[in-house]
Amino acid sequence: MAAAITVHNNLFVEMSYTADHIRNFALVGHQGSGKTTLSEAMLASAGIVKRMGSITAGTTVSDYHEIEKGRQMSIHASLLHCTWKSNKFNIIDTPGYFDFISEGLGALRVGDFALIVVDAVNGPQMGTDQVWNYASAAGIPKMFVINGCDKENANFEACLTALKSRYGEYVFPMSIPIDPGPGFQRLLDVLRSEEVDYNTDGSGQYSETAAEGPWKDRVIDLHAKLIEYVAEADDTLLEHFFEAGNLSEDELRSGIHKAIQQAIFVPVFAASALNDIGIARLMDMISKYGSSPVDRKRVPVELNGKDDVTIHLDDQEPACYIWKTISEPHVGELSFCRMYSGHIIPGISLYNPNRECEEKIGQIFTLQGHEREAIKEISPGDIGVMTKLKDTHTGNTLTSPDRRVKLPKVVYPNPNIHATLVVKKQGDEDKLADGLATLHEEDPTFLYEHNQETNELILSGQGELHLEIIRDRLKNRFKVEIELVQPRIAFRETIRRPAESKYRHKKQSGGAGQFGEVWMRIAPAERNSGIDFKESLVGQNVDRVFVSSVEKGVQSAVTEGILAGYHVTDVAIDFYDGKMHPVDSKDIAFQIAGKGAFKEAFMAASPCLLEPIMKLEIQAPESNLGDIMGDISGRRGRILGVDLKGDNQVVAALVPEMELYRYATTLRSMTGGRGVHTETFDHYENVPTELESKIVAQSK
Repeated sequence: MAAAITVHNNLFVEMSYTADHIRNFALVGHQGSGKTTLSEAMLASAGIVKRMGSITAGTTVSDYHEIEKGRQMSIHASLLHCTWKSNKFNIIDTPGYFDFISEGLGALRVGDFALIVVDAVNGPQMGTDQVWNYASAAGIPKMFVINGCDKENANFEACLTALKSRYGEYVFPMSIPIDPGPGFQRLLDVLRSEEVDYNTDGSGQYSETAAEGPWKDRVIDLHAKLIEYVAEADDTLLEHFFEAGNLSEDELRSGIHKAIQQAIFVPVFAASALNDIGIARLMDMISKYGSSPVDRKRVPVELNGKDDVTIHLDDQEPACYIWKTISEPHVGELSFCRMYSGHIIPGISLYNPNRECEEKIGQIFTLQGHEREAIKEISPGDIGVMTKLKDTHTGNTLTSPDRRVKLPKVVYPNPNIHATLVVKKQGDEDKLADGLATLHEEDPTFLYEHNQETNELILSGQGELHLEIIRDRLKNRFKVEIELVQPRIAFRETIRRPAESKYRHKKQSGGAGQFGEVWMRIAPAERNSGIDFKESLVGQNVDRVFVSSVEKGVQSAVTEGILAGYHVTDVAIDFYDGKMHPVDSKDIAFQIAGKGAFKEAFMAASPCLLEPIMKLEIQAPESNLGDIMGDISGRRGRILGVDLKGDNQVVAALVPEMELYRYATTLRSMTGGRGVHTETFDHYENVPTELESKIVAQSK
């Protein structure tokens, strides 16, 4: 462990760590499982805080933003750190609400393992499944903490059974509560075959005694199973196991790390973070057997368009991934980075291949919540923070100008809720533009765009709470007040049968006049074919130079809409004849005539409305299946199929977009927060007649 200078409050108090002494991990799990309290307990156990903070009092190190204190929930991923057994822990505490999944995905992208927190009363939930899947996709090991073993109705054994059922029989308890429920203070340590008795004063102090009675019998059985897992991870150990029928204590310990890396077993720990029970032994396990950057020395990158290139932790040239950006008051933009090779010191220049620009590195820090601690360098495998980079954002790579590699970006889920943004005060448009751009750079799962068809500014996010937080942050940080209202649906207009018209535009106002006559036929075209304009003129009744003028007029009507003000589509148009005047015929005259002819023919062709149909994929427990399917039917939806995914049902359905406003909120309410969905545009189809008349009447 090499010494390096770090400045904190003008004192040199920190040391930097080699990669094998670093533990980067993401605290993830379903909302309310106790992740923030667990991070607080770790800091208390390590002596970083003298007394654990409280979520209800708003005094935790992790949840320091005013909006988090007010709502008593994590919204941002917070970077924390401590030292345990000569190893540095970089702890990333993440929000549990799916609305803020970008924070968890960024943490899993740069963590070397996932510490998944499960509530001892409720067991694994939808959020547990999501982070398990994301961690698996990231290719990192997992550990479970069953937290809240001190709660009324806590049931460790039921939780363990549920974890095995969901994620495999190789989910394995490394500690077991002896006295779960109120008054919980005793654990069975499987690895040491000991009973651990914690003090009840929240100090985290404990005493140890050898396991006795039925607990001794159980630990013997579990020890035997653990030995099998460890032997399976190493051929040499496996051979020795078959020869001797057992492994020595040293062999067992040396094999645990490897077995976790290969996911041969997934350790589970019992704890009460609130009372600091089980935390020290959990941290021991992380320190001794948890993943370090050395376990993923070589990582894939893109170089010159090729994605079969890798870089190595020991490479001298720097390469880091920006997994989070945030703008803090009085500080400016902070860029959170994970080093995959080389190191960063103030004053060097790095290249951003995503933005094709150079960045001069200024001050660098590590964070303890919102407290900044200046450091001399960010070393290989470590996580740190840079300030005031000019054009570097979440998902970007910073690397040596001589080796312009790109590290893979996080793939974020598509938004599933949308709202129209209305500015309350005219003149705030510039501030709004700055605010939206900044918030999107901080949170890539929040999107905004101008809908050309409806002429609205649409905000899109992961849930209703997500959009509410965006609204609050625009107000508090950028002083822009907005309303979020239901977006207009981008209906389309089309026709059911052929029609034709002969339209004359004639204008005399003294001097040069205007004259143009257009004969036009229209007919329904194939769905999704758009507008097919052609001319079949013969003879000299209309000069061909006016064909483009007629087409412009038609396009104007197509854009404005005719029946109810929506774009026209799926119409075949034939401009087949007309008349002109040798003096008064001109471009504008035939534009007006073309527009008029098309509108007249359109209204004679049995016009109708089309509505966008969205494809939904809904994942929820089987117990909610009936309610979900009934709700979809009530929304004029059609069920395409139902599949099983783990313990959950996945429903595929087609539902009109106009029936889906804030569906994410309804689904979560219907499933107790356990249901999630995605929606994508599928196709257009006819609006039912009774609804069409209402929509047309409203548009007038």
